[in-house]
Amino acid sequence: MQNQLPKTGFVRLHQILSVFPVSKSSWWAGVKSHKYPQSLKHGRATFWKAEDINALIESVNNGD
Repeated sequence: MQNQLPKTGFVRLHQILSVFPVSKSSWWAGVKSHKYPQSLKHGRATFWKAEDINALIESVNNGD
């Protein structure tokens, strides 16, 4: 999996799904079950900390 997300800051769902091969519904199910990082909201915008997503990708790449 090639990670092209920023190292810090915030990312939106479409950015995550471009580097993490799951469907949108699978992603949301994983968020709900705490398998994936929890989202943050600002107004109507939903985003995730880039650090959390990078850590998730790293753990998947390492077979954790």
